[in-house]
Amino acid sequence: LCCYSRNATRMSSHCMLQLFPSTNNPKNQKFRELWERPPVQFPAPSESQKHGMEDAFYVLDLGLLVRLFQGWVQAMPRVRPFYAVKCSPDRALLTTLAALGAGFDCASKAEISQVLDLGVATDRIVFANPCKMQSHVAYAASVGVNLTTFDSESEVHKVKAHHPGAVLLLRIRTDDRGARCPLGVKYGALMCEVEHLLRVADNLHVPVAGVSFHIGSGATDAFSFTDAIAAAREVFDISERLGLPKMHILDIGGGFTSGCSGSLKFSDAATAVNYALDSYFPPEMGVKIIAEPGRYFAETPSTLATTVIGKRVRGEVKEYWINDGIYGSMNCLLYDHAVLKYRPLICLADESKNNNCHGDCSSLPTHNSTVFGPTCDGLDTVLQGASLPDLSIGDWIIFPDMGAYTAAAGSSFNGFSMSDIPTFYVFSINLQGCSTLGYLKGIAPQLMKGCVPDLNAAGNIIENWAVNCSSTSGRQISVSSGGCS
Repeated sequence: LCCYSRNATRMSSHCMLQLFPSTNNPKNQKFRELWERPPVQFPAPSESQKHGMEDAFYVLDLGLLVRLFQGWVQAMPRVRPFYAVKCSPDRALLTTLAALGAGFDCASKAEISQVLDLGVATDRIVFANPCKMQSHVAYAASVGVNLTTFDSESEVHKVKAHHPGAVLLLRIRTDDRGARCPLGVKYGALMCEVEHLLRVADNLHVPVAGVSFHIGSGATDAFSFTDAIAAAREVFDISERLGLPKMHILDIGGGFTSGCSGSLKFSDAATAVNYALDSYFPPEMGVKIIAEPGRYFAETPSTLATTVIGKRVRGEVKEYWINDGIYGSMNCLLYDHAVLKYRPLICLADESKNNNCHGDCSSLPTHNSTVFGPTCDGLDTVLQGASLPDLSIGDWIIFPDMGAYTAAAGSSFNGFSMSDIPTFYVFSINLQGCSTLGYLKGIAPQLMKGCVPDLNAAGNIIENWAVNCSSTSGRQISVSSGGCS
């Protein structure tokens, strides 16, 4: 990304004309206008402060998001993703997923409203909160969001009273004991409770259409998915034995990751899920399979850039203050048990450091370092025992893979508000094989088998960044536009 390079350059006009030859196309003309803007230079500290660029900011790569969606559909073609909005409710991220045909897992009135404002149909929303506020249930009824989860008798009575048209999914307890954030201690009916809950719903004439589960956020054991799917089939069988209406929906929850933050690779999880589905829910059963991934889509496309705003040296330890911390994006250290990755970026205000460095710190000696957040709380410590070069005020520390459960849970403690951290949107295009464009224009209809409700809308997202990749195969281009948001 050009903002990560001190000596940013632009593509030549000749190359740009090859990529966007038609000036009559309004989209290409708009892209020309964007391209002709001055390139983004990473300013020296004095320039940063003059233009207000000492603030932290996010970069969200929507191109990577599209490729992650492609990877999901290719790996698990039977499982339609319902993105967990709580993970990151960024509007551009939600809009992109909506256009690609994803559904949405919402847990509150506000999340439902946000998704509906994007024009998403109500049948693409699951109100996946087993214990809901009465007013939120009534709101779901008023807007026509009918599919919701439960795991207790009281919830059935609540739904019956406030949402006569609701359709239920019985959430059962399934645990990956090594998951980053276990959920079974709070949600999920025990198998010994299943028959009673099904009878209660039937007596109240509230239909139970299927089963949901969540093995835990950031799963570590692929066999946990296998065990959970087997348990879900047992619930289907119990329902059939009781003579209840046939169940037809299975929600396999979340726990999936796309980067290196967890010990369970996405490919391994997908293999386990596919095997279990074929074994316990073969296609001829006609069961609709959905999932609630959040971290898989949100984590890796977002990068956080923070500025060094203070420095102190105590013996062999160098201490730095940055402009985001535990009460902001790094709340993930407390609530999500995250292990942060980081990379220093030197602006070269102090030319004595290394005149040939150009922002790359890999050749510089490192020191035992501590990094604090900006608030006055001693708990606000971001890194300890970190290996960092000798940084100056105005230098930057970059944190990749910061899109999941970060900004969404930040606060405004001490006057440092998450709302003050802007997001810049880019669309990186993997030109090798035109995979992104090919996916949207050819592969998606076959893989999704009708699940994408508006492929033209999805295509328009990409066409706004359209590239004729025949002459530049193997290169990678990143572009940004304020219009993305």
